[in-house]
Amino acid sequence: MRRIIASGVVLVVVVGVFVTRLVDIQVVRADEYNEAAQDVRSSSETVYGPRGDLVDANGVVLADTVMRYDIAISPKQARAGGSFERDVPDPDDPAETVETEVTTEQAATELGAALGLAGDHVLGIIDEYLAADPDSDFAYVSKLVDTETYEKVRALGIPWVYPKENPSRRYPNGAVAGNLVGFVDPDGNPVAGLELAQDACLAGEDGETTHLRSLRDWVTIPGSEHVVKEAREGGTLQLTIDSDLQYSVQRTAEAQVEATGADWATVTVMEAKTGRLLAVADVPTVDPNTPSAIDGENRGSRAFTAPFEPGSTFKALTAASVIDAGQGDPTSQIVAPYRITPGNADINDSYLHGDDRLTLTGVMIESSNTGMSLFGERVSDEQRYQDMLDFGLGTQTEVGFPAEAAGDLHGGPAAWAEDDQTKYATMFGQGLTTTAIQIASAYQTIANGGVRMPVTLVDGCAAPDGSVTGKPSTEGKAVISEQAAQQTSQMLERVYAEGWLAKQWEIPGYRVAAKTGTAQVPDGEGGYQAGYLVSVSGFAPADDPQFVVSVSIMNPVKMNSSAASAPVFRDVMSQVLKKYRTVPSGAPAPELPATW
Repeated sequence: MRRIIASGVVLVVVVGVFVTRLVDIQVVRADEYNEAAQDVRSSSETVYGPRGDLVDANGVVLADTVMRYDIAISPKQARAGGSFERDVPDPDDPAETVETEVTTEQAATELGAALGLAGDHVLGIIDEYLAADPDSDFAYVSKLVDTETYEKVRALGIPWVYPKENPSRRYPNGAVAGNLVGFVDPDGNPVAGLELAQDACLAGEDGETTHLRSLRDWVTIPGSEHVVKEAREGGTLQLTIDSDLQYSVQRTAEAQVEATGADWATVTVMEAKTGRLLAVADVPTVDPNTPSAIDGENRGSRAFTAPFEPGSTFKALTAASVIDAGQGDPTSQIVAPYRITPGNADINDSYLHGDDRLTLTGVMIESSNTGMSLFGERVSDEQRYQDMLDFGLGTQTEVGFPAEAAGDLHGGPAAWAEDDQTKYATMFGQGLTTTAIQIASAYQTIANGGVRMPVTLVDGCAAPDGSVTGKPSTEGKAVISEQAAQQTSQMLERVYAEGWLAKQWEIPGYRVAAKTGTAQVPDGEGGYQAGYLVSVSGFAPADDPQFVVSVSIMNPVKMNSSAASAPVFRDVMSQVLKKYRTVPSGAPAPELPATW
């Protein structure tokens, strides 16, 4: 009986000890132990929300996201166990497997071989991180490896190696439209171009998952995964650009820059009736895959960001203002001397001549500064200034391209009243600055019967659910009368047919309206850069305008005149008319007298 009682007492004591310990673990210190266990076993991972694609008008991908992998390790786990077991084919029976021990050194050698690294390099990373922190649980061995390399690493089955997904930006068409597309930095942050301007559309949103790992081999426990936050994909940015045309235009511009020894060139192709940009070429052009391969100044789009004095291409706008104000028409007459000195101004033409009896059409053909000044002074400064604003000058376009320049109208009427030289210079394209895109938009207005359409580079942002936002406005604004636009167009046709470049820019079968210009480019410090910017702007077919082409070439040292830009205008316009199967012109251009 005593033995039974004694045994019962011992049993009660033992059970009491276990119960006390159990209560201590599961109740009194539960939070402490749970937290410690989770620190060891719980792991969270980022689920990337991939950045959206950027596509041209036909759905051709200009930028997309491809999966790359960062190879990370746990230095603590690599050294803690010293080795791990791996199932390998049984030498005696290949159908069966046996366990073999893999040391940390052997695993490091295998991992290094898969990544193109020495095993000692991998061991060095492990020891370096442990020296800094004995509990170090994370270190990168390699970043942004491709899928083939990832599969090799994964096949090794090393428990302390963790490949992590890392979506990376890719630009399949390289430099095609690179000036517009822009690029991202190594961490995926937008840096330039539409990647930056349209980040709200393109950016995805990362999610998060958690899971538990086995303490023994650090392998994820099946069924322990938990989604903390869902990832969201970015939208698809739809451009108006035709990548095939863009490629062709870039090649044409590049060839002329090389042939003339020019610093750079821009070429713009715009739909005359919509304002949609079909091509915006900049040479030199950045390849977004390797932006550091080109100087920083060439990584953007000068068509948007480089203001210049437009020179004689601007005379079409002044002529349109004169006609719209009822102060002249294509046959109106003046006597244009070589030099005039109205007020405190001193205006002269580019070559010495006597008193020329010119019509407004003749002024355009001869590109006479004095003649255009005599017509331009018939319109009040206030009206000319308002026309400039309505043409889209002096402000950024609707595109809102990063670092886009607004241009400078030199203060407007109030400032012009204090400076006769600037007042008259603004009549023939000096004393003010514009961008290539603004000039293209102004010619679009003339081509479209005097109605300016919003400049459009992006058609919208398509969300993953198919909804489209950010659609551009299609509402135009009447700037000049239809009659003024038509008569200005007819004068530009005479420039094309009778001007000094008539044989160099001829496009058989089509009526074309165009004007050349030679301009100075501000240096940003109150002066001008060396050399001139030569340009051509125009549209075709002039009897039913479909396309506007604007060409600017900076400092073509081997041909420092508009003759350098004329062949580019001809070739690009010919390509556009052919590509879109534009119907040739019917009746010939109307004859207009140049002299009287």
